[in-house]
Amino acid sequence: MNEREIALYAITDILSEKGYNNIVLRNILKKNKQLSVVQRGFVTELVNGTLRNLINIDYIISSFSRTPINKMKPLVINCLRISVYQIIYMDKIPDSAACNEAVSLIKKKGFQGLSGFVNGVLRNIVRNKNSIKYPDEEKDPIGFLSVRYSYPKWIIEYWLNEFDFDKVRAMCVENNLAPRIGICINTCKTNASELKSILAKDNIAVTDGCISSDSLYISRTSDISQAEAYQQGLFHIMDESSMLAAKLLDPREGDVVMDVCAAPGGKSFYCAYLMKDKGKILAGDIHEHKLKLLEEGARRLGLNIIEPVLSDASVFDARYAETADCLIADAPCSGLGLVRKKPDIKYNKTYDDIISLVELQRKILTASATYVKKGGTLIYSTCTVSYKENLGNVRWFLDNFDYEPVDISPLLPDKVKCSTAKDGYIQILPGDFGTDGFFIAKFVRKS
Repeated sequence: MNEREIALYAITDILSEKGYNNIVLRNILKKNKQLSVVQRGFVTELVNGTLRNLINIDYIISSFSRTPINKMKPLVINCLRISVYQIIYMDKIPDSAACNEAVSLIKKKGFQGLSGFVNGVLRNIVRNKNSIKYPDEEKDPIGFLSVRYSYPKWIIEYWLNEFDFDKVRAMCVENNLAPRIGICINTCKTNASELKSILAKDNIAVTDGCISSDSLYISRTSDISQAEAYQQGLFHIMDESSMLAAKLLDPREGDVVMDVCAAPGGKSFYCAYLMKDKGKILAGDIHEHKLKLLEEGARRLGLNIIEPVLSDASVFDARYAETADCLIADAPCSGLGLVRKKPDIKYNKTYDDIISLVELQRKILTASATYVKKGGTLIYSTCTVSYKENLGNVRWFLDNFDYEPVDISPLLPDKVKCSTAKDGYIQILPGDFGTDGFFIAKFVRKS
């Protein structure tokens, strides 16, 4: 199979079979080991780029096709989708190549009778791609943002209740960019300068982190697990905004730390680095297979203080009452801050999901509140941009438990200083620093 055919199968699996884009891509690329690094990159961009811009792509197809999208066969509509992505978003691909390859692919898949239809729709789009009419930005701001940046209307409405139009548009634009790969330096084994040199030997491009001196960004690598530095346990994959949650927890050497929703382990690992691998970290998760991955990660990184615990964070366990000097509850959430990396999130989540998640998050906070010693600290964090899941939960927690907010200003990097820090929380939006969207709140248990 060539790259476009592989991408077609991946997109069909994701959209028709409800597969997760990162898992589907990883599996399909593993099966096609013959692909070069450049070819793998092309497949990845074609799949993720099409997903990021799916609503806009479907809007364009509907504008030039007499056959409704829901009447088309999955392989036919998905072939049109990846072709329109090339025509509209990939300047380096000639329009004629996108059209010709689509026709060839349709014929190869046994739809010779529809090759003329596919060719006609795509050629019509090519001729008129600079004059497509979108919903009016002023008369229909929700429709405009939804179609232009490919977000379901409910998300746009939800965000516009909290942020102004320009802020929402900036988030949409940022979330539609390809993500960078962030890594967290294992400071128990190395430092930024040394790690850069080691990565350079593997021809991996490296740039400094934006908000953390313990972070780097890497590129020009197709399988980071094969890099010498990875195998030596000199870093783990982690976004800077997620790292900030562990940094604000501020664990000290010898502390007992609880990470109640720990898998895949990033925050536990970073806490261990900050603690110089001295103390104890109880890393809990409800899934046994994820805990095994966490154990493998800790072993690779050479960390000894992490103790995996099979547990349901939403159910109180009396064994751990007043055990933790500090606790981090990085709760399951709608994930609207991760759309750059997981574009399928915005199509798979609903407003009802948010309501259900708020209930789960409050159960986790209720159980976690008693695990912290008096005078100890608790971090609540999510990887989403959602008032109900974030600030709404903070206010609920303070109203119902013997905690008070902690001024996080002294622990924030200068670049991240914000007016809400004195009230104990920060909302990082996609586009603020080139990181994932993230929310972090810090509390201290009253003595």
